[in-house]
Amino acid sequence: MFINSSSIKIILLSSALILSGCDNAPEAPQAFDQVSEAAAAETEEALVNRAMAIHERVITLDTHDDINVNNFTDDRNYTMDTNSQVNLPKMIAGGLDVAFFIVFTGQGELNEEGYAKAYDNAMSKFNAIHWLTEEKAPDQIGLALTSDDVRRLNAEGKKIAMIGIENAYPVGTDLGNIKKFADLGARYMSLAHNGHSQFADSNTGERVDENGNPTEPWLYNGLSDLGKQAIPLMNKYGIMIDLSHPSYQSNLQAIALSKAPVIASHSSARSLSQEVSRNLEDDVLMAIKENGGVVQTVAFASYLDRDKNSAYREALNALHTEIAEGLGFEVLGLRERFEMSEAERAVYNAGFAKVEALAAPRLEAEVLAVAPPVDVSDFVDHIDYLVNFMGQDHVGISSDFDGGGGISGWNSAAETHNVTIELVRRGYTEEQIGAMWSGNLLRVLDDVQAVSREMLAAE
Repeated sequence: MFINSSSIKIILLSSALILSGCDNAPEAPQAFDQVSEAAAAETEEALVNRAMAIHERVITLDTHDDINVNNFTDDRNYTMDTNSQVNLPKMIAGGLDVAFFIVFTGQGELNEEGYAKAYDNAMSKFNAIHWLTEEKAPDQIGLALTSDDVRRLNAEGKKIAMIGIENAYPVGTDLGNIKKFADLGARYMSLAHNGHSQFADSNTGERVDENGNPTEPWLYNGLSDLGKQAIPLMNKYGIMIDLSHPSYQSNLQAIALSKAPVIASHSSARSLSQEVSRNLEDDVLMAIKENGGVVQTVAFASYLDRDKNSAYREALNALHTEIAEGLGFEVLGLRERFEMSEAERAVYNAGFAKVEALAAPRLEAEVLAVAPPVDVSDFVDHIDYLVNFMGQDHVGISSDFDGGGGISGWNSAAETHNVTIELVRRGYTEEQIGAMWSGNLLRVLDDVQAVSREMLAAE
């Protein structure tokens, strides 16, 4: 059972009444015919109320939410219910307390012109986050630099922004930028994204063409010399090393070089979805555990179950295409939409909204009944695997919202509570849920910052 944001207030009003007795609530009925549907519904209601009460008490933290600077203007910003998957109204509706807003830069040419453009892109995103938290809405959201900041802002009733860097490409070859980015609030950074950077090979080096030849041959077989210099500087300035996009060898080398625990800010288990190079192999998971780090399981449909997601997308696209043809409208792919201007995208979205509206009455019978989407249950399957394999102290939660993430039941920050409901349904305790939502990640941040203080004091 998934619940939408409009149900939250009703549930929370009743939760105080139910919570006192829910520890003694009857177990879900087995196969007894005499158990009525009403009794079963009451049991589910009690579980949901108990989960919602837990959700209110723990600090929920999502380590990966991409941003578009166009949503950080006076006319359109996160104080409004923008069409982004994350904004303040959606965070409030779904009970998401902390969002790591991402300074993302796509990989470009490895030359000074490329580095300059990447740096400018990164600075525009740093500036947007600071504008939101310091000028536009400081009464609603604050920027946290430490775990103490998170707890203080949460106690003040504010939502919380943190900053992660996806792709160290904007650092260029000036390693002094690592300290500059840390001073601007960056608390984690990946050394590569999709495409090899000046610091590290990317996971995309695993891709091959139809003849089995690599489409993007390795540049360094792991970290470059510059990457090996960057690791201790990230340790020194308190930036968590993020393993979610670099290659297998890059990640193992980074773990070996780091004096502090590492993270994977948005990755899942490769053992459950073998074809996805963005997912982490078991030996990397074990190395992260031994390092004291944490893997933030990601709610990205194709990473969780590629086959199931492909079947759903195929059925949905077939329905949309049939309807679109009748309207004289062409359904475009993600890359084609990405390359549109803002005005072109607005026109396209308006047309596609008509297609979706006409598809809605047929969705259940023609799509969901034959090819259900990847959902919160599939997501928590990966959490279960990671907890069983690594231990609960090394597992966290992320969405990759506004960067391709989102699944049925958790497709925006407004549905964050559904993850907690599924965790409660699986039998996780409040302590375990709190650790996975924020405790484990904040413990790693504390450890990284402790190493930073020791290194700076030793100078």
